Amino acid sequence: MRKYILILAAITCGCAFAQTSKTSSEMTDSIMPVRGLCIAAPRPAELNAFIRFIDQALASKQINTLILRVDYNYQYKSHPELSDSLALSESDVRRLVSVCKKHNISIIPQINLLGHQSWAGSIGNLLKHYPEFDETPLVKMPEKYVWPNPDGLYCKSYCPLHPDVHKVVFAIVDEICDVFEADAFHAGMDEVFYIGEKQCPRCSGRDKAELFAGEVRTIRDHLAIKGRKLWIWGDRLIDGKTTGIGEWEGSYNSTWRAVDMIPRDVVICDWHYERADKTPVFFAMKGFNVVACPWRIPEVAVSQAQDMVRFREQSTPEMKDRFKGVVQTVWSGAGQFLDSYYGRKPEENKNNPASCFRALCDEILKLTSAR
Repeated sequence: MRKYILILAAITCGCAFAQTSKTSSEMTDSIMPVRGLCIAAPRPAELNAFIRFIDQALASKQINTLILRVDYNYQYKSHPELSDSLALSESDVRRLVSVCKKHNISIIPQINLLGHQSWAGSIGNLLKHYPEFDETPLVKMPEKYVWPNPDGLYCKSYCPLHPDVHKVVFAIVDEICDVFEADAFHAGMDEVFYIGEKQCPRCSGRDKAELFAGEVRTIRDHLAIKGRKLWIWGDRLIDGKTTGIGEWEGSYNSTWRAVDMIPRDVVICDWHYERADKTPVFFAMKGFNVVACPWRIPEVAVSQAQDMVRFREQSTPEMKDRFKGVVQTVWSGAGQFLDSYYGRKPEENKNNPASCFRALCDEILKLTSAR
C-alpha cells in the first residue's frame, strides 16, 4: 500500500511541476511576448559556431525571435546573379531552421528593400545587376566616401515605381521565406533618404509619404497572400524635426506622414540607440504592434525593457498587447559578434552589442521573474 501511495505522490508532484513549468513559460510570454536578436546571417564558415550559439546561449536566455539579415547571403535559385560569392546553401538554412524549431525560436529573414541599396562606396547586388532600378542613376558612387557630401548620398534606393522591380524583389523574398519556413519577413526600409527624387521620371513631383506608404502596402499585400506578416524599422515614420530625434532615427523628408497611410498589421521595430525614447507609445497609439530596439549601450537596453513591461502594465486593454517586447540589434557580422560575446576578442569599450545583449537578457529575466 505504501508503495502505491509513493507512486501516486510522485505522479502528482510530476504533474504539478509540469503545470508550474508551463505556467512559468506562459507568464514570461505574457510579460514580454517578443524577446529577440537581430543580426546578420552567418557566413558558411561561421555556421557551426552560430548554431551552437543558438543551441546554448539563445535558448538559455529565453530568446524566442531571431531576425536574420540575410540580404544576398543565400544561394538564390530564382535569381542566382544576386547571391554573394560565399553564401548559405539551402541545406545550411535547414540547419538553422532545425535548431530554432528545437527551442521554439521564430526566424524572421530580412532583405533590405527600398533603401540601403548601397553602402559607403559600394553598390549592392540588386542595383549592380539591375541598374535600371536606381532611383538616382545620376548620383555616382565616390572613390572615397564621406558624409556629408554634395549629393546627399548615404545609401541609394531603388525606384518603387519601376515596373519590373517587384518581379525581381518578390521572387527572392518568397524564396527566402519559403526556405526559412517563415511566417514573417523584415523588409528593412530604414534611413531612406532618396525617394521621390526630381531626376526620376516616375517619382518626380510625387508625395514622398505616399510613395513610402505605397511601397509598404505593396510589400505587405504580397506577403499577405501567403499569410505572412511584414516587419519594418520605424524611423521613416517619425517626424525627426518636431520630435528633435533627428534625420537618422526620424524623417526630415516628410515620409513620416506615411504612418497614417499604411496597414496596422505591419510590425514596427522602433530603434533608438543613445536614449530610450518613448516612441513605442506613439506607434501603439497609432494601432501598430511595436518592439523597442537597442544596440550597444546596456543602460539604454535595460530602460527599453523596463519601459515595454511598464507600458503593458499601465495601458488600456486595447493598447496593452501592442507593446510586444525588445529586440537587440547587432550591426557587425555574426562572427565578429560571437568573438566579442565569448570573449575571444574583448571589447575595449563597455558600450558594445555583446555587453548590451547580456544586460538586456539579464533584465528580461529579472522582470519576468519578479512578476
